[in-house]
Amino acid sequence: MQYADTVAVLRGIPLFANIDPAKLKLLAFSCAYLALEDSEALFYEGEPSDSVYLINEGKADICVGGNNGSEVRVATLGKQELIGEMGIFRGSPRSATIRAAGPLKVLRIDGDVFLRIVTENPDAALAVMQILSDKLARTTENYERLKAKARQAGVEASDPGR
Repeated sequence: MQYADTVAVLRGIPLFANIDPAKLKLLAFSCAYLALEDSEALFYEGEPSDSVYLINEGKADICVGGNNGSEVRVATLGKQELIGEMGIFRGSPRSATIRAAGPLKVLRIDGDVFLRIVTENPDAALAVMQILSDKLARTTENYERLKAKARQAGVEASDPGR
């Protein structure tokens, strides 16, 4: 991807919409563009958190529990969604494995650069808070749905008359 194309992609993402053009160009210069094939891992659960990713094209699955070979997909992210920011903020290892759900193209942003952009730009900080709030709400909804399914399966398994 050309530098000008990267600037245009970043400018179109709400998180970076109100950033000073000079800072946006610096951000674009520090980005790397990655293309992954279906099922290819962007990163693995437990790895160090050193960068964030923005989905430019395609979808990515969030998978957990892969340490024993039984990964479970817990969510799917799409275009213009941010991946990996929680590990950067928390200074902790990756909490999940991210896999391409079909062809996937992402922008990789170094964690230090991302933190600088967020801390120096109140609009970006507010956008990240919105992103994190939305992710938390979706995760809670998914968890409640899975818990209800497990409860229902437990009732059906324990009631041979059904």
